[in-house]
Amino acid sequence: MFKGILIEKDEAGYRAAVQDIDEAQLPSEGDVLVRVSHSTLNYKDALAITGKAPVVRKFPMIPGIDLVGVVESSSHPDHRPGDAVLLNGWGVGEAHWGGLAQKACLNGDWLIPLPSAFSPQQAMAIGTAGYTAMLCVLALEKHGVRPADGEILVTGAAGGVGSVAVAILSKLGYTVVAATGRPQDADYLKHLGAADVLDRARFSDPGKPLGKERWAGAVDVVGSHVLANVCATTKYRGVVAACGLAGGMDFPATVAPFILRGITLAGIDSVMCPRADRLLAWQRLGADLDVAKLGEISHTVGLAEAIPLAGELLNGRVRGRIVVDVNR
Repeated sequence: MFKGILIEKDEAGYRAAVQDIDEAQLPSEGDVLVRVSHSTLNYKDALAITGKAPVVRKFPMIPGIDLVGVVESSSHPDHRPGDAVLLNGWGVGEAHWGGLAQKACLNGDWLIPLPSAFSPQQAMAIGTAGYTAMLCVLALEKHGVRPADGEILVTGAAGGVGSVAVAILSKLGYTVVAATGRPQDADYLKHLGAADVLDRARFSDPGKPLGKERWAGAVDVVGSHVLANVCATTKYRGVVAACGLAGGMDFPATVAPFILRGITLAGIDSVMCPRADRLLAWQRLGADLDVAKLGEISHTVGLAEAIPLAGELLNGRVRGRIVVDVNR
């Protein structure tokens, strides 16, 4: 038996609770059994736990799109008992039992080695949010955005992706401007490396097809009017990396920024991202993220605490990253 958050949906309704789960219930299609030490609470996990969106594709389900732990048994050629491994995405916590539990049975192709630069807790302080932030930075670099080119805007900056993006970009020498709906977090964002902090409200209403050019690049986790206004104010040949929809899935924009200023909108998918890109992102995180800032970006809770925190996260009342110690 092991403990985990189990989401159930039946005649009695939709509910999530910490339960004792029989190991025999674990998915049979996995070829690696992992003894999980830490997971995280992401936006998608919060949607799954609360049922606010149809994230879970089958029931019962253990949520948790991230996990880190030690291989307990394996029939996969790349993994041996005792190996420290981590996982981000791959539909885990949606279609396949995930990381918010003490055990997980997984497809070994989804696992990568835990980088030596990080402890298990630090790896989950980064988690999918930080790994996604690094994919955004890599996209900006791939398209030629350099620190000398000008300001980089990060929207949703006080959240998990935004916090890590601000920390990475500032360490790499970029001038980072943070946009947030929580002005009380301005000092926090400046401590992470933001040169300036703007109220997200200035981007949230419908805007003009083109605005004054300001951003050499941007990392957007909000979508909707915010993304449209960011594109409209990005400089000639600038790049916007879009990785989230916290403000909505719509994109009420025009083609003007693309055909008149030649900007690039780079879509960032962390869920099905190829293994080589994952390994590169985690390698770069080890080099380009100041691990000393992880303590400020994250805090750790136990399994049961993650359930009420899910609603807080969806309501925008959680700053940075939530690490879940599944043995606490």
